[in-house]
Amino acid sequence: MNFVKRAALSLVARRAKTALLLGIFLVICTLLLGGFLLQDATSRQEAEAQRRIGVDVTVRGDRLTLATAAALGSSPLVERYNPLLRGAAKPSGLTPLTSDVPEPDDATDDPGHNGLMLNGIRDSEMLLDFASGRSRIVAGRALTEKDAGRRVVLLERRLADKNELKAGDTVGLRSSDGRRTETFEIIGLYEDPRPDPSQWVAPSELIANQVYAPAPAVSALGFGTKPSTAVFKIGSPERAERLHAEAARVLGGDGFRFDVNDKAFRDQVLPLRRVGAFAGSLLWLIALSGAVILGLIVLLTIKERRDELGMLLALGEKKWKLIAQHTVEVTALLLPALAVAALGAQSFAEEAGETLLAREEHTASLPEVRMEAADLGRVAGIGLGISLVATVVPGAGILRLHPRSILTDTE
Repeated sequence: MNFVKRAALSLVARRAKTALLLGIFLVICTLLLGGFLLQDATSRQEAEAQRRIGVDVTVRGDRLTLATAAALGSSPLVERYNPLLRGAAKPSGLTPLTSDVPEPDDATDDPGHNGLMLNGIRDSEMLLDFASGRSRIVAGRALTEKDAGRRVVLLERRLADKNELKAGDTVGLRSSDGRRTETFEIIGLYEDPRPDPSQWVAPSELIANQVYAPAPAVSALGFGTKPSTAVFKIGSPERAERLHAEAARVLGGDGFRFDVNDKAFRDQVLPLRRVGAFAGSLLWLIALSGAVILGLIVLLTIKERRDELGMLLALGEKKWKLIAQHTVEVTALLLPALAVAALGAQSFAEEAGETLLAREEHTASLPEVRMEAADLGRVAGIGLGISLVATVVPGAGILRLHPRSILTDTE
């Protein structure tokens, strides 16, 4: 009788032990599969969070210009960048909003006293107010890098309503000295719900009078080429040090300020990394403990079946086939255990992930847990490895024994 058939008969004859091994394998496979699914889900969400949030690096300095900002923004480390070039512009045929609070007698007559604040940017979606959702586009579209060579503006809805303007209309803007006037197309209207200050401020400082236009167009209107800041979005905090070296090369020396704002990144990504690390540790723990537990059970089984082993060896059966029989007996339980585990592992991973993430602050819920054939393959591979370790290592003692010693040993 070959060892595979003997293994099948042994599993049927020893139903209690078979059920025990099947139960242990079921727990191992469920936890392993759940760990892999949890790892995959957190990896997907981490990648999505990095793509969506990233890390903002703000650079300031005397040598910062639109040209140096563009040079630094072309680095492969940078995903998007946004310079901010500001200046108080005088409207041409456009009436700014004014504060509801009476103007004090000692108010200074600065260029922005009766004007608008023109903000030269590259990407309106990178502005904090827009990125956080506090400001939103209500008509038309946002300002993007493709508008760099155009004369277009974003107006606040209240300013547009007061002047009966809509997306597609044109407005005139003059430089602060009044010597240069340019016509701009309104490509979009945005809404900022923040209330006006409780004390008087110049019209150019009111939220409703903040006008956004491409930085080159603002520069051409006479507001220079030196932005007050430039924000660079990078994928992760690990890139910040390398970007700092790039900034030193482009801007020259250390005569600039380099601030890293990774709070949003840490709030979203680091909890996911902790959950993923926990899942990885869980996988190792399950694999090692599973091998140890099954190995002990197999070792006890071998001791209980010493008479059977002695008879088979006396009949001329090869020792490696005895070890192979035990391996087949354990491995045969892997497939049904894996099939049953596939039904419950997804729910286990979802509940475990939500429970772990619920302890973290400012983090999104876990994305959909998806089971793929590769996950089942990995669990099957680990399960097979556990089976081999749990049977070959305890069964190695058989190789040192002889039929006579087994049959005459009364211990």
